[in-house]
Amino acid sequence: MFISELTRRDMLKTLGFGVGAAALGIGSAEDVARADFVRKEDKTTGQLLDGSQATPCKQLADGSIVRPAANVPKISETDVLVVGGGPAGCCAAIAAARLGVKTTLVERYGHFGGLATGGLVVHILGHWISENGKKIQATQGIGEEMMKRLEGLPNGIVNREFGKNPTLDAEVYKYLLVEMITEANIEVFLHSWASDAIIADAPDPKTGAPVVRGAVLQTKLGPQAIIAKQVVDTTGDGDVFVPAGAAHTQRAYEIGLPYRIGNLDRVNPPKDAKRPRYLGDVTPVAGVKWVNMAGPSLDGVDVKTLSKLELQHRKQIWKQVQEVRNTPGYENVYLMETAPQIGVRITRVIEGDATLTLAEAKAGKKYDDCVGIGGAWHGDHIGWQIPYRSMTPKNVENIITAGRSISAEPLMSDSVRVIPNCWVSGQAAGVAAALAAKSNVLARNVSIPDVQKALLEQKAYLG
Repeated sequence: MFISELTRRDMLKTLGFGVGAAALGIGSAEDVARADFVRKEDKTTGQLLDGSQATPCKQLADGSIVRPAANVPKISETDVLVVGGGPAGCCAAIAAARLGVKTTLVERYGHFGGLATGGLVVHILGHWISENGKKIQATQGIGEEMMKRLEGLPNGIVNREFGKNPTLDAEVYKYLLVEMITEANIEVFLHSWASDAIIADAPDPKTGAPVVRGAVLQTKLGPQAIIAKQVVDTTGDGDVFVPAGAAHTQRAYEIGLPYRIGNLDRVNPPKDAKRPRYLGDVTPVAGVKWVNMAGPSLDGVDVKTLSKLELQHRKQIWKQVQEVRNTPGYENVYLMETAPQIGVRITRVIEGDATLTLAEAKAGKKYDDCVGIGGAWHGDHIGWQIPYRSMTPKNVENIITAGRSISAEPLMSDSVRVIPNCWVSGQAAGVAAALAAKSNVLARNVSIPDVQKALLEQKAYLG
């Protein structure tokens, strides 16, 4: 029987869905059928557009390019807008939504997790600290909840033991994030790149600074706007706070491209054979390892640089894998996957009302506005407090950042950017944004005791 001859009911039976598809949580029989096959009679003729709605940029006689003024359609209005669905952004959105405010999450890719998933940076380190000769897990709250839930999923996480740095599986984590985000009833816009900030017509009367009121997204339908009471920029690159005019520094840092190799459970090296390089580290999947890459320190927001590195890195990865395969006993090893998202580690960092330094972190500096405790890579020193003021720009109102772009000196880069510490600052940003929206105050003026209380209620660790 050809597909064109199948009825919808026959098609479902053939696929093994039967008539109970809705009971499986995958929609009605009609939904399932349309998701898998489309008959000729289902195809629409489409809508003819004459092109008059386009507003292209123009090249002037002097060669300069200008963008004409145009109204931007609004696609949503929300209490808290989180832009960037990486580890920090997902925690921010979940934390805000759990406080009962309408929360919207925007992500440029078709999945959540940022570099932890799309970048294949699957090693979780930076959540342990040492105090009084004992190790303590500083990352609690939503980050710990995620790790616990990964434990309950097949091949979700490995080395999840006290004092160890576990490794998660990128695909399982993608799935878990979808579960947690849909559970929290968060409005989601994927495939949307933040291209501009929306600021109020008048500056804040007290500070004279611009007040952020949303963001413009670049989509396949052109620019579209989301208006928000509070905005959290967790893009990692300041895609909202930079066009809003926030003071920031732009830094060059190592840019690599992780990958995974397979069949390592089928190697058979000769006795006393030399172990090849580039074998990487364990993952939750048997026979699969992930291989990290440092890469050169360059500008991670320059498109020419990123394009060049993508080409160079993929050639280098192929060379490294062939070196492994040419080692006796390792002939069956193969390149399983290269990260679809290049491994940019640090780019833009805000000039905040407080700036973290490595010396003060190791000395245990205390802050009245502490909203989280960061950990060390291997738990080899005390935890460092994250002040809320390191997450708010000096000269722009009503925007909070979290993750690798919080205000910190270069020596703190390797601490603020790792996944557990992004979870921690992200949860803090989401809680602060939600409470500011509820109180109808600017982000800078939110009650810190209320933020700390709410974080503790969400099982965060504040020392």
